[in-house]
Amino acid sequence: MSPNRLLARRAGIDTYQQPVVYMRSDCDACRAEGFQSQAQVEVVSSRRHLLAILHQVSSDWLRNDEVALSEAAWLLLGAKEGDELAVRHPPPLESLGHLRAKLHGERLDYAALRALMEDVSRGRVPDIHLASFVTLCAGEGLDLAETMALTRAMVDVGERVDWGTAPVMDKHCIGGLPGNRTTLIIVPIVASCGVVMPKTSSRAITSAAGTADVMETLAPVDLSLAAMRRVVEREDGCIAWGNAMRVSPADDMLIRVERPLSIDSEGLMVASILSKKAAMGSQRVLIDIPVGAQTKMRSAAAAEHLSRSLISVGAGLGMQVRTAFTDGSQPVGRGVGPALEAMDVMAVLERASNAPLDLRERALELAGQLLEMADKAAPGTGKSRASEVLDDGRALAKFISICEAQGGLRVPPKAAFTHDVCAPVDGVVSAIDTRLVARTAKLAGAPRDSAAGASVHVRVGERVARGAPVLTLHAESRGELQYALSFVRSQLPIVCVKAGIEMPSATLPPSAQGL
Repeated sequence: MSPNRLLARRAGIDTYQQPVVYMRSDCDACRAEGFQSQAQVEVVSSRRHLLAILHQVSSDWLRNDEVALSEAAWLLLGAKEGDELAVRHPPPLESLGHLRAKLHGERLDYAALRALMEDVSRGRVPDIHLASFVTLCAGEGLDLAETMALTRAMVDVGERVDWGTAPVMDKHCIGGLPGNRTTLIIVPIVASCGVVMPKTSSRAITSAAGTADVMETLAPVDLSLAAMRRVVEREDGCIAWGNAMRVSPADDMLIRVERPLSIDSEGLMVASILSKKAAMGSQRVLIDIPVGAQTKMRSAAAAEHLSRSLISVGAGLGMQVRTAFTDGSQPVGRGVGPALEAMDVMAVLERASNAPLDLRERALELAGQLLEMADKAAPGTGKSRASEVLDDGRALAKFISICEAQGGLRVPPKAAFTHDVCAPVDGVVSAIDTRLVARTAKLAGAPRDSAAGASVHVRVGERVARGAPVLTLHAESRGELQYALSFVRSQLPIVCVKAGIEMPSATLPPSAQGL
């Protein structure tokens, strides 16, 4: 066997989406090739090849003639135990020169970004370089022309879907607001009116639940593009996990490194949102921008700036984009966590007496705007049309049909353990810290455990009695429940209750262009 050829071994180590390989530091391949830990290597089988990060080991669990693969590497390579693999240095990446140019202050044009995104989408760019690109784009790192070029490049290196009809509607929320799960209500309303709305959504990146996580507690979301097309042809709408189709693979790779960095970049946000909308064949898009002190858009000025970028870049891609500014001062609905948010959605669709009114109203407002954009309602009448579809049961029937077409309607699970957090005094709820609510839900196990999370029982401005529950924690184990509870007790009040105050009415920023 050639010195750079080794026998495949499954390490059984979860490295998330980053392919990693493990080799003995004293093996012939490492010595001959001059490999060092954290180096990027190319691994080649008889069927496929991939780029992976090398970790060197010195213990006896790995033999000198073996290369162990992490779960991500094993699945991508399609390897089998004992397969003969070649491990070698990868060819140099010319696109990294563009990254270095950006580091020195140069603006990147379409050609440079296309070359870089091509390598990103094929997994050729190491995470350390991806992280540097994300950091360079943070803040005002991308101007409008670069954002447009990046969005085009991300679309062009993936597949683009053509639905063969018009208009194809879509909706997106920029996130940052717990419980804002309007999509699962909007899609069946719009589809019930004969409008095509193939909705792809993401899983949680830094939140306690993504739309795909919530929908997965009610129906399968891991659909192929062919399966999604069958659902849409039958029902006019769907709610699926976008990453399963890899329509914008470069964006998927960037999101993977953005997740641990928790860096917000307007340019990357615009490119991420609109590249996937364009790739999915969306023609008219409504974007929900929650505005509040603890959301991604903390001021009306920041929201207006983002709105202009979204509308301009969307127009450059041939899409009609509108934005809606919504209240981001407190969580939406009661549940924060996949199953808890799904229960809120079902309560609204089933017109239950205890359905959260704020979730219902937000969904109707947005659905109404989409119906007007789709020319299914006259200006100013969309919300009324959406209300009719929800109240007469058509939205519920359509949602059930969509779930059945995607693989079957499910019942959301309930957590094994719960604990109430109660008001310390009689008074009025003056504030709810949305970030701490989301953090608490994550510490309780969401979204990994779909039943885990937190329920918020009060709204800002409500009176509450001492000892009444304001928050309930849900967890699948006692340990996670105690961990989340300890966090709650260590923070400033997540739900602030003050005695004897009058709450001013909330105000929203002005409407964005295009409404």
